[in-house]
Order: sequence, then C-alpha cells, then structure tokens
Amino acid sequence: MKRFLPLLKRIVTLLLVLAAAGALFQVAARYPAQWDVTQNALNSLEPGSVEALAMLQGPVKITVYATEQDAQLGDMRKLIREFVALYQRYKPDITLAFVDPVKDAEAMRKATIKGNGEMVVEFAGRSEHITTLNEQTLSGALLRLAHSKDQLLMYVGGHGERNRDGIANHDLGEVGSRLQQLGYRTSSINLAVAQDIPANASMLVLTHPQTQMLPGEVKKLLRHIDNGGNLLWLVDAEPLRGLEPLAEKLSLTVMPGVVIDPAAQDMNVPPNWALGTGYPPHAVTRNFDLVTVFPDARALGIEQDDDWRTHILVEGAAQGWVSDHGVDKRMDKNRDIPGPFSLAVALQRSVNDREQRIVVVGSGAFLANVYSGNGGNLDLGIGMVNWLANEERLITVQPHAAKDAQIVFSKNQLAALSVSFLVVFPLLLVAMGALQWWRRKH
Repeated sequence: MKRFLPLLKRIVTLLLVLAAAGALFQVAARYPAQWDVTQNALNSLEPGSVEALAMLQGPVKITVYATEQDAQLGDMRKLIREFVALYQRYKPDITLAFVDPVKDAEAMRKATIKGNGEMVVEFAGRSEHITTLNEQTLSGALLRLAHSKDQLLMYVGGHGERNRDGIANHDLGEVGSRLQQLGYRTSSINLAVAQDIPANASMLVLTHPQTQMLPGEVKKLLRHIDNGGNLLWLVDAEPLRGLEPLAEKLSLTVMPGVVIDPAAQDMNVPPNWALGTGYPPHAVTRNFDLVTVFPDARALGIEQDDDWRTHILVEGAAQGWVSDHGVDKRMDKNRDIPGPFSLAVALQRSVNDREQRIVVVGSGAFLANVYSGNGGNLDLGIGMVNWLANEERLITVQPHAAKDAQIVFSKNQLAALSVSFLVVFPLLLVAMGALQWWRRKH
C-alpha cells in the first residue's frame, strides 16, 4: 500500500488542479474581465464609442462585403473580425457576417455596394454604409443610428455669413460635415425671402452678417425667439449690423474691442487668441477638459433678467484684458478692461410649455474651418449643438489624442539597457546555474 501512496498523491493533486482550472474557467466565462495595458489603449474603445453602444437598445447587424484576400491588406476578413470584436466586447448582440462580392454579385447589387470591403451597419430597421473602417467612422455610424430624431438645423444666409458647407478658411464646412455624420439635416434660410422661420427647425444658426440686416429680417429673428425657438449665435469682432435688438432681447452685452490673452502669448500663438480654460458645470461641458481657442473674441456680459436662466459655458483670459485700440502686449489701465471674461454663454427659459435654449459664442471664427481643429473647438461646438437640439445623450466624452507610439531613450538609458542585457542578465543566468550545480552536488 505504501508503494502506491506517492502515485495516489499525484492523482489527487492532478484532480485538484483540474478542478481548480475548471472552476476558474467557469468564473472567467461568467465574469469576463480584460485589461488593456498598451500605452495607446489600442485594444480598447474610446469612451465616446462605448457611450454610443450604450444608446443602442437592441441588436446590431454588420454585413461586410469583402473578399477573403486583398492584394494590399491580405486577409481582410481577419482584420475586420478583430476590429469588430472590440465593439462586441461592450455589446455582445452585435453580429458580423461576410458576403463575397465576387461569388454573390446579386447580393452586392441589391445592397448597392460600390467597392470591396464596404460595410453595412443595421439597427432598428435603418442602415448606414461605411467604406473606410476605423473607430471614428464606425462609431459615427452607430451614433447616427442611435440619433433617430429628424433634426433640422437652419443657417441664416443672404448677408455674406459663413457658409455651412463651404471649404474656405472662414466657412463652417468642417463642423457642418460632422453634424451630418451625427444625423442632423442642415439647410440655409434667407430671411429677406422666407415668410418666416419654419416651425420644424430644431434650431437656428446665426453667424455674423457682413452687410446690414433689414429691420424686417430682424423682426423675424425676434419672432423666432418669442415663439421659443432655439438659437446658436456666433458673434464676430465687428459691428452687429442691425442685430442690436436681438442682443437687447437676450439681455446680452457685447463689449467693444477684442479679448487679449497673455496666456496665449505664452503658448506662442497669436495674442488676439483667447484661450478657453474654464468650463463651469453645465450639460454642454460635462466631462470636457480640453483647451479651446477663440480668435478675435468678444467678451460677453449677461444682464440680470427674470425671464432667462443664464449659464457661463466658457471663461478665459483671467490675466487678460479687452482692448478697442489694437493688439498690445501690455494692458493700458486707463483704457482697457481687465479679465476674466465670458467667452460663451447659455440661456434657458420656458416658453409655451417647452424649454427654450440659446447659446451665444463671442467668436465666429471659433468654429471656422481654419480654427475648428485647434484644441477642443470642434468637440465643444458639437456639444453646443447637441444641447440646443435636446440631444444631451449625444454629448459624449471626446476621443483623446493618440500618444506617440515610438519609445525614445536618452543616452544614459540606452547605456543602462545595453549593460543590463549584455552583462547583468548573462551574469545572473551564470550565477543561477552555478547555484543549482552547487545544490545538486551537496
């Protein structure tokens, strides 16, 4: 019996190990957990993508029309599976299917597929086509599918205002394109021709006119406000050109001159840029901590009015001033007004049993094509529109800038690594081998 005791112990130990492994497998299957330790979080989705998935209450079907092999990418389907698996980790009811466009040309024709690798994302009876696969395009498609409301944004035109889909530096084509990706419809309206602002417009976008607005046009704007219409007003450092009654209606004061921000000068950017660094708590700025820039900004003031509930969205130029006599590197205490200043404000009130929302930004260039890519300008602008359209759920945490994937070492660090790998580690292995030899011998 003693002869079989060691064997029995080994069998019992093996059974215990197998039982422990089975228990761990069951726990892992029931409570899966993953940790992404890569510097760039390459194996995880951005918070905004995760929130987009949370909005989709129901299954999502993804159909990819791709051949098994691609001349440049190789096994394209494997790459797509691995990418979509990131989304399936957060939303298991995403299904992925492949169709070979060469073998099934009829299915490709019915789905109006134009190229190899095109993807169709379906949710709740609606679909989106994607031709470029990355997190921005797929998450954007999911956001559009989650955004089921038919929201119409109307841009006031006819006086040289910034073009909603223009490509010039001063136009708003970049933000307009992003809004369309989110499912918004955009249109222009000329108040000199239109009888009135349509009631189905979710909000009105007003940029600075380059010519004087007619009194009749301003009356239509005021009527839009009186009826409870929402408004995004981008103010430039120019005369209001007939919009003074609108500012009075909103109890808004636009200080003459331009905000000068020494903090911008310290960052080696033009001194006529004001940096937005303070974001008081509000739905628009929830979880927002990016620096924004406001070129040629006007300082905004809100007078006390019982009708409106006012909120400061962006503060800046704490050590700056407002100058109406040019851009100076030093403040003129006799003429200039010291900061800090409100660079963007929000107003709310109840009209006809609904909440009216208005946002005024003291810089029309804030969302212009040439400046929208600076800091968090575009993200903040999209957040403003989402709030005005009563789509707070689309105000998500924006993706962070990708970190540099290269590893850079100093000369001392390289020397330490070289010594470690070429000298220290081999000596340690020799020492461990010698220790083992000594133990066996004795």
